[in-house]
Amino acid sequence: MARREASGAGGASPPRAEGRALVLGHRGASAEAPENTLAAFRLAMAQGADGVELDVWRCATGEVVVAHDEDLARVGGSPLRIPDAPLRTLREVDVGAWKGARFRGERVPLLAEVLEALPGAVVNVELKSRGGRDLALAQAAAEVIWRAGAGARVLVSSFDWRLVAAFRLAAPVVATGLLFEASVAWSVKVWAGIRSLRPAAVHPDRALATEERVRRWTARGLAVNVWTVDDPGEAARLSGAGAAAVITNVPARIRPALPR
Repeated sequence: MARREASGAGGASPPRAEGRALVLGHRGASAEAPENTLAAFRLAMAQGADGVELDVWRCATGEVVVAHDEDLARVGGSPLRIPDAPLRTLREVDVGAWKGARFRGERVPLLAEVLEALPGAVVNVELKSRGGRDLALAQAAAEVIWRAGAGARVLVSSFDWRLVAAFRLAAPVVATGLLFEASVAWSVKVWAGIRSLRPAAVHPDRALATEERVRRWTARGLAVNVWTVDDPGEAARLSGAGAAAVITNVPARIRPALPR
């Protein structure tokens, strides 16, 4: 059962599990099911995940929709760009068939629909916006989470730290995290981000998440949520070092590697 703990960082504290890292399905159980669909999210939960990680954009009619890419070319064979297309048009695209006939008919879900479909799940919402062009996404996502009464089980993150700042202003009682990967001077940038934004969590790429760094970030009061971890041994080591969550494409493989 996920719970909240007091956080040494600013803002709300993120969900945690007792004695182990949470297991979050990366775009759902995306190794087996079409990513960022209700089918993938439900499968992740059936495989023992504590929750899911997903990505959101605002479409042209303002709804907060769940998808990773800016367009539907890869998952639906359609050139439709999510920020430019109305919800009704996006819903016409089959985003499940590329993963097999049994997933035919899956549609782009709304964030609100996912929160309703997974009432007990932890949900890591990644805000997507190319170049920070849609800071209003932060307010829109905050309103969806508030209407769903899901603030205590949601963690909101982004590679675009302007969106993190905007979300903190819109929903100060919902936990936030900084997403990052290896880049020039990444450690200085992360240090500055933690100092300025005071997130509750950091979300490093697994290549950066050494056990020493996990312990160091944890000692600062930050929840450390590592992506994307598909090796059970690595997941167990990270959990033992104090990671708050591992984000994985294969929940069925990772969950048995962690304590019950």
